[in-house]
Amino acid sequence: MKIQAQQSKSRLLAMPLAVALLAIAAPFVFGQQKSAGNAADAGDRVTVNLSDPTRPGSLKAGLLNGSIFVKGYDGKDILVEAHVRSGSLRGRRRSAEPEGADEQMDKDESDSNRPSTQGMRRLQVAATGLTVEEENNQVRVSTESVNRTIDLTISVPRQTSLVLHTVNDGNIEVSGITGDVDVNDINGSVKLDHISGSAIAHALNGAVRVVFDHVAQKPMAFSSMNGAIDVTFPPDLKANLTIKSDRGDVFSDFDVQMQAGVPRQIVEDGRPHGGAYRVKIDKSIHGTIGGGGPEIQFTNFNGSIYIRKAGSAHE
Repeated sequence: MKIQAQQSKSRLLAMPLAVALLAIAAPFVFGQQKSAGNAADAGDRVTVNLSDPTRPGSLKAGLLNGSIFVKGYDGKDILVEAHVRSGSLRGRRRSAEPEGADEQMDKDESDSNRPSTQGMRRLQVAATGLTVEEENNQVRVSTESVNRTIDLTISVPRQTSLVLHTVNDGNIEVSGITGDVDVNDINGSVKLDHISGSAIAHALNGAVRVVFDHVAQKPMAFSSMNGAIDVTFPPDLKANLTIKSDRGDVFSDFDVQMQAGVPRQIVEDGRPHGGAYRVKIDKSIHGTIGGGGPEIQFTNFNGSIYIRKAGSAHE
């Protein structure tokens, strides 16, 4: 009994010591885990100094998979961040597969003499392959990742002109820019907010939404195949409109003066070269706002078009 009492007393004395050691070690353990997580999610960052900060610059950025977010700010440098979207590679593919696909995939790997992954953990690959080039105030941004979805977040001086394009799994959003904007998104939407200048915006399978604070006296174009086009202009807009919408309506709270002229004929004569002769009637409608000005084109196939006046009741 005396021996058991001494053993119990020893265990009681050892417990506070173990708790104390755990309390000391815990910050280091969890701190390392947090650091590892942050390292995986930190992405890649590059700061670019323009060759001549006193002059406006231009930015070109393109992705195969991912979104592009550009914001104007009151600075001189261009700040680029690239992040791998979580679950963007095999996990995204598996999420769309039926239940049991993982086991079948492992079986297929085994059947093809590939090393087994049973009992192993997949490590997150956060490398983006970000490349940024600058020459004479012209900046190009790209990534070397093909299968992973990369999201770009870029801050630029407000007077920067932009050329942006992406293909899959992402949108394009721009705000606070006073330069010219040219964007093209194949399988996503386009949003340009509080921009001043000119814009060319295309979204093949998404919506186009644009809000202008001011407009430059330059031609512009907005198009979509399968989404609405919604553009808000300042009340003092002066423009010539060319509008085409196959399966959607057109709305505007501007006083649009429609032109009731003879439909324009497009003639293609390839007979001198052994080809065919073709006459096509242009189905676009034409009008003017504020007496006319630079041409603005709206083209949609399967969606409506909204031409809004800033400050109106329907804005």
